[in-house]
Amino acid sequence: MGRIFITGMGLISAVGRTVAQNREALSGGSCGISSPELVPTKYAGILPCGEIKISTEDLRHQLNATETGTTRTSLFALHAFEEAISDSRLTPGQLTSFDTALIGGSTVGGMCLTDELYRDAQQTRKGSAYINSYDSSAVMMYLQERYKMRGIINTINTACSSSANAILYGARLIKNGLARRAIVGGVDSLAKFTINGFNALHILSASVCTPFDQDRKGLNLGEGAAFLVLEKEEDIVNKKLYAELTSYCNSNDAFHASSLSDEGDGPYLAMKGALDLAGLAPGKIGFINAHGTGTENNDLVESRAMLRLFNRVPPFASTKSNIGHTLGAAGAIEAAYSILNLYHQEIYPGLNCLIPIAQTGLLPVESYKKISLQHVMSNSFGFGGNCTSLVFSKS
Repeated sequence: MGRIFITGMGLISAVGRTVAQNREALSGGSCGISSPELVPTKYAGILPCGEIKISTEDLRHQLNATETGTTRTSLFALHAFEEAISDSRLTPGQLTSFDTALIGGSTVGGMCLTDELYRDAQQTRKGSAYINSYDSSAVMMYLQERYKMRGIINTINTACSSSANAILYGARLIKNGLARRAIVGGVDSLAKFTINGFNALHILSASVCTPFDQDRKGLNLGEGAAFLVLEKEEDIVNKKLYAELTSYCNSNDAFHASSLSDEGDGPYLAMKGALDLAGLAPGKIGFINAHGTGTENNDLVESRAMLRLFNRVPPFASTKSNIGHTLGAAGAIEAAYSILNLYHQEIYPGLNCLIPIAQTGLLPVESYKKISLQHVMSNSFGFGGNCTSLVFSKS
């Protein structure tokens, strides 16, 4: 089986509604984290979030999404999906072909409608128009129905590694001859459900997050979506090649429901496994898009894992300081950012880190740089110890 390349990308986040806008914002060190204005929460003005400043109704109108029961999460997915398939120039026939797969990751799904979900749960008779929209699989089913897709469709929910695993799974479908191409990605939107849940864990920061800083206070939640089009080398004709998906690895340290092991066994095994699959020495990685949530546990553990694996830790940064933690969308969004690193031969600064963690002494990249890159790693680590690393290479 030949190599797998990315031929299209679509992206929406708190710093931009297209791939190009996101790149411009990251290059300039822009931060999209602010007080939420659209999500109904009592924590507005108290807990900042990476909110996309467009109302659900405006988004619905722009996308001509007239289907009943369409949630904000599904609209974000549609937005990124349409940019990706247009960028890759996929035809209607290819979209409906049995050999085109759609694999997405999400944790919130339609639960962004927290109040509606609660009311429907109390009903003994007919539910609302959103009754079929609440679970995480509803988003991919919406895209499937809208585009009449007939290939393998699946949804992965492994918390914050969900869409990284969707990319991994899509690549494996292609490698095993079960698909010729795969549209892979993830989506999540802000919701009372997640804001209240993460706040109950005491890991949300009341200020803009500071990944890898000694005085980090926690994460900021965000929302967004990203999709990539993966295609086999032998099927690609006259298309832009953003990067090659060289390797991937998923591991699980099975340590704790919401924390990683102190020595970073899960992250270490995911990164090492990805390098082993690619046949790459650690020193070949030129940049790491770190998971970097800004929490006490993650940043210390990820730093320790990098120190275990690399004789000299390569430049790294966390783009969660730009857009917040987008949960099930994070792996796909950060994969897209990693691909932009390679395609444009540049790295984007980590924001707000002033003092390195005392136990590790590592500091993320502090400013935008043009740099020669051949291989970039993207890390995504989820609750339950589910850890995934992806390696992308210059095409």
